[in-house]
Amino acid sequence: MFTSLDDLAGPGPLPEQDARTRVLECAYRLFYRHGLRATGIDRIIAESGVAKASFYRHFPTKQALVEAYLDLRHARWMGWLESRLASAPDARAWLAALPDALDDWFRAPGFRGCAFINGHAEAGAEAPAMTVTHKRELTARIEAACREAGCMRPEEVAADLLLAIEGAIVRAQMEGADAARAPLARVFARVLTGAERAYA
Repeated sequence: MFTSLDDLAGPGPLPEQDARTRVLECAYRLFYRHGLRATGIDRIIAESGVAKASFYRHFPTKQALVEAYLDLRHARWMGWLESRLASAPDARAWLAALPDALDDWFRAPGFRGCAFINGHAEAGAEAPAMTVTHKRELTARIEAACREAGCMRPEEVAADLLLAIEGAIVRAQMEGADAARAPLARVFARVLTGAERAYA
């Protein structure tokens, strides 16, 4: 379990960090907490403590910073997931433990839903590619586990499980973790126990 994904970034921008890192760590927190549109460049510059010229040397546009933020969040989120489920003895156990891992995330202080769903909703057609790439890579990871676990038609099983995950994320964001936990666990149990029949 973890306190929040923000903890993976450490205590925040530090004086000894290089300017790019300070800006990116600051944006990492502000973009997730307040949204991409609501978080202005001036606020990030002020809170990161870098000079404006230095900021624009590393991130010529806000879009460049948004893309770097999403790349970083993807790496940290996927890294957290693998670490959280590292003790699973096999692929079926990994899949069975996934709802509990997500429940940890839903209950973390500062949980604001999925940064990639939120980012895509805010940016629409101009959303960075990572908002879609993150979901594709998560689907691929689940599909690999389904295949290793011996599920028939693992690509379809993975697609159904991802849809359940996406719904649970939104439900947890809107109504709290308790509203998402049991439905997500039931979907996983039904899909995994019935995979051989439902996808034959």
